[in-house]
Amino acid sequence: MSSDWHCIVKDRDPAACKKYFTVSEVVDHPLKAMTVTVVEGRNVRKLGSLSKSSSTTSSTISLLEPFNSAVDGSDPLTLMAKQDVIDPLSQMVAEEEEAGMKLRKKGEHFPENAFDSWHSRRTMILTKFTTSEKLSIVTSFLTGGEIIKTQQATISEKVKHRLEQLDDFESIHQMLDLTQQEYVSRIEQLNNELVQAWNSDQRVKSLKIAIQCSKLLADTSVMQFYPSQFVLVTDILDIFGKLVYERLISKAEYFEPGKNVATKLPDNFTPEMVSESAKETCLNWFYKVASIRELLPRLYVEIAIIKSYRFLNRNDIKLALERLTKIIRGIGDPLVAAYARCYLCRVGMTVTTENEYIYSNLTDFLSVYHTIFGGGIRSEILRQRMDLAGYLTLYTPSLDWLMQATSNGSDVLLDEILTRCQEKKNNGLLLNSIMTSFKPNFIANRAEKFVTIISNSATEGVTKAQLFRSLGLCLSQCPPPIDQRLSVLTGSWKTIKTLTHVAEYISCVEPWAQYTAMNFNLHEVNNFLGDVLSRLNQNRAFENHYAEMHSIVDKVVTYAKSFEGLLISDHFLPIIDLFQKESVKLEVCKSIMSACRDKSENILNDPVVINALMYICKVLNDTVNALTVEDERRQISALICDFIKKVDFGRDFEQQLTFYVEARAAFPNLDLVFINLVHCVNKLAVDTRCIVNGHHTRKTGAFIKACAAYCYITIPSIVSVMARMDLYLLSGQVALTNVCLGQADACFYAALQLVPELPKMIDIDGKLKNTEPYLVSFLCNFLSTLIVVPDSPEQGVLYLLRTLLDVIKRYPFDPNSASLSSIYMAIIDMLTTAAQDTYPYHIPNVVSNDELYGSDSKFIAEIDTLCSQCVDLMLVQLKLLGDNLRLQSNLALELFVKIVYKADVCREKMFALAANLWNLAMKNKSSLDPKLPGKILMRVERFKGKTMDHKRHALEELTTKMKLKM
Repeated sequence: MSSDWHCIVKDRDPAACKKYFTVSEVVDHPLKAMTVTVVEGRNVRKLGSLSKSSSTTSSTISLLEPFNSAVDGSDPLTLMAKQDVIDPLSQMVAEEEEAGMKLRKKGEHFPENAFDSWHSRRTMILTKFTTSEKLSIVTSFLTGGEIIKTQQATISEKVKHRLEQLDDFESIHQMLDLTQQEYVSRIEQLNNELVQAWNSDQRVKSLKIAIQCSKLLADTSVMQFYPSQFVLVTDILDIFGKLVYERLISKAEYFEPGKNVATKLPDNFTPEMVSESAKETCLNWFYKVASIRELLPRLYVEIAIIKSYRFLNRNDIKLALERLTKIIRGIGDPLVAAYARCYLCRVGMTVTTENEYIYSNLTDFLSVYHTIFGGGIRSEILRQRMDLAGYLTLYTPSLDWLMQATSNGSDVLLDEILTRCQEKKNNGLLLNSIMTSFKPNFIANRAEKFVTIISNSATEGVTKAQLFRSLGLCLSQCPPPIDQRLSVLTGSWKTIKTLTHVAEYISCVEPWAQYTAMNFNLHEVNNFLGDVLSRLNQNRAFENHYAEMHSIVDKVVTYAKSFEGLLISDHFLPIIDLFQKESVKLEVCKSIMSACRDKSENILNDPVVINALMYICKVLNDTVNALTVEDERRQISALICDFIKKVDFGRDFEQQLTFYVEARAAFPNLDLVFINLVHCVNKLAVDTRCIVNGHHTRKTGAFIKACAAYCYITIPSIVSVMARMDLYLLSGQVALTNVCLGQADACFYAALQLVPELPKMIDIDGKLKNTEPYLVSFLCNFLSTLIVVPDSPEQGVLYLLRTLLDVIKRYPFDPNSASLSSIYMAIIDMLTTAAQDTYPYHIPNVVSNDELYGSDSKFIAEIDTLCSQCVDLMLVQLKLLGDNLRLQSNLALELFVKIVYKADVCREKMFALAANLWNLAMKNKSSLDPKLPGKILMRVERFKGKTMDHKRHALEELTTKMKLKM
């Protein structure tokens, strides 16, 4: 053996090591703003308090500190605490609402997002109303007809030429048999062409494109696509109207009073500010539109540019809206007329707060409502292979917008509209639109009236099930008055339970599940579930309605007033049993356990509730197999672990352990659950120790051994080697604190035996990571525990450490890494600590090796032998690192420091080894931090003054050699 290590025993008198800060009482908060007040008297200048005397002047100087406003109430958190300040997002909403109120008071127009935005409806329309039928489009490529720009052209010639351009449709041709995608692409092409024509100063060409697009809205040959067709075309018209308006803004010049320089019109300009040339240009646009011969394009294009009336007269917009409302009455097709009214109201709401025209449009629609069910319409529906219900859904986007625009956040007109709709035959479409468009609280206040109307209605195309579903959706968001809630439920249920078709029934009751769970106790909820259960059990109808059933279960578990009571109700678990498709049942059980995590009380101790949740968790566990993705496995494990943590039987620790045993048997497929169970049992053991204050009785001692046995048996079932190693170490530490030395030794030994099984690389989030850093960290933790672990009389001196030295040889360390050397350094630290007379820490009631051996010479000799062995192994590592000079030099310095501080350098071999290590490091000094050798030399010289005389001489000689080599 090349080294001759002898440990140095250090003085570990606790009193000599303790240092305290001086304690003094303070009067001011340490974070309070510091100020210096300078008081100037007539003949005196001193520092003192601020004086209010007239003969003195004062000034206060704040000293800048990072937290100088933490106590005076000026920091944001204190201000929010003092004042009832709302959070920033809520404040933004409040400011927007306040701004909206100011707009209304000033009479300015609403922004389009004053209620449900058209953009959200637009997306829904394009998604819902699609077709596989072939479409046609009438269009032309407008390549000719340039505007005359010669100076010789007279005004009359220009007007004549522009009129000829509007009438010139010779190049128009029809494109047939287009798919929906081709149709949308063509519309987008027209949109781009319109913008390009405008940007190239071809205004008439842009107008012609807008006219041609408007004419497409007269085509109802594919009715089921008409709402989407309307959205696509009106998008182009919106762009055209915006281009015209911005063009007029750019041409308008405004001269402020007393100034000769023209400026841009302000946002809130009035017609009086507009120059005559701009007004003339504006009138020219409206004259062009008025010259369009066909009704529909003339109507749509004027609506698109209606905002430009702001340049002419204050009342022109109102008059134009009234006039256009009357013009729409001339459209014969009720579907085309409904969407024309929708577009008029949508654009009108952006330019004025007047709403008389909106109500007029709604009443006009109600006046011609009966024509929807006429013979001609029915024939066309049959020709296009549609049914009446599908045809009526085409009206919902336009009618819902009209209804919502009419309400404008108020229920003043609701009773009048409801009365008029009630008088109509086949009024289901109207009733459904009212419940969809008006605010839920308006509907809730009239819930009983709606129940009566719907129950007595007989309508084509819209069933009672659809109407009661819409009512249920409203009441789920806002319940009716308390005294009406039960009567509304019973009144509705009288009609709902008469529905014979299962699909209609389950679709109808789905929103009522939320209403029932929110507003009633478990008795009504159980009755509700019982009725659903009996209906779905007929002819195995549940097999076709898993989605609706899932929604019902979600709503019930989310809104039920007592989650635990729901679990033990008569019909809840039977409903869960109806989900016989594994993937659906998995999602349902995950929803239930998520609700358990969020809604249930912090503690679960009712055996019936626990059994119900165990059943649901068992379903989750049984779905896990080799093909289950890791993310799904993690989600399921997290839900089960949350449930396990909630179960608490208080001081009945035996019942708690019994539950953990049952859980281990119930969830064999999930590593994370087993890991959680081991942690729970270890916590149980620690809690037991706290209760008995570390002094176990025969009963508690047996219980602690049972906990240790549980952990020791459970850990091998876990797949992850790293998790097993961590849990063995933790379980051994818990056993050690409970003075179960045999169990602790078994766990520590089992942890060490896993080191060779630890894979070199592991997959973490799709990336391969080396396990060497983990192993170094684990073994350092293990060695810190091993200091206080007493040797077993059957195994010999330091047998666990010898086992460690043996197993690390079987791990494939990277020869170019410092991991193995770091472990040997940690072992040397542990051994030198074990050689001391008194260890730095102990575990109560556990006799460690310092007391067991009493610094026996044989024990110390054994430690020295092991230290020498570790040093020799490190020297071998240093030789292997010959190609990595930087790592070799750093390790040599680290071992040098260990020898100086923890070994007896007076011995010849150790002195020579220390000198050789320093020489090796200095040989490759260029690869080191330039400041490092100097720092080490200063530390050694400082340490030299604290040592005994015999060692001081050796260190003086060593420092001399160090200086020579630097």
